[in-house]
Amino acid sequence: MRTSGTTRDELLARAVRLREQGHHEDARQQLMELAGQYPEDCEVAYQTAWAHDVLGLEAEAVPFYERSLNGSGLSTEDRRGALLGLGSTYRTLGQYAKAVSTLRQAVKEYPDDGALQTFLAMALFNVDDHHEAMRILLTLLATTSEDSNVRRYQRAIQHYAQDLNATV
Repeated sequence: MRTSGTTRDELLARAVRLREQGHHEDARQQLMELAGQYPEDCEVAYQTAWAHDVLGLEAEAVPFYERSLNGSGLSTEDRRGALLGLGSTYRTLGQYAKAVSTLRQAVKEYPDDGALQTFLAMALFNVDDHHEAMRILLTLLATTSEDSNVRRYQRAIQHYAQDLNATV
């Protein structure tokens, strides 16, 4: 894959373009080679994980997600994506406790990210923490919905999100 004078950045950009254009297997192969050349590179690891995930190769994606998060080379947006990807992948693989732990860390780092909150709620559901899952989802619904009927009952939804079992 490496051609004379081609830099790591150029090779990575080429592989990402392949993935974005739907050439997932070609992208994965190029990223695997790049990951072999740059085993400590967090960005290469993240893109390699993503390429595996797109192909439904979740188990193969995990070590690359983990490697991408072990260093400090990811942009804020890529770190967020890697945490979401790893947490979601753990959940898909039935590793629910790891999913919850990863997604809790992600929500702690990015508290305003509704996608992370949603994936955390799904993982919490999988570990039978239905109350916390519902609390997260109801709060998210109440604070982000554009539906006029939801907005009309926003205060009530936020109140009940704190304790769905509350009665008078």
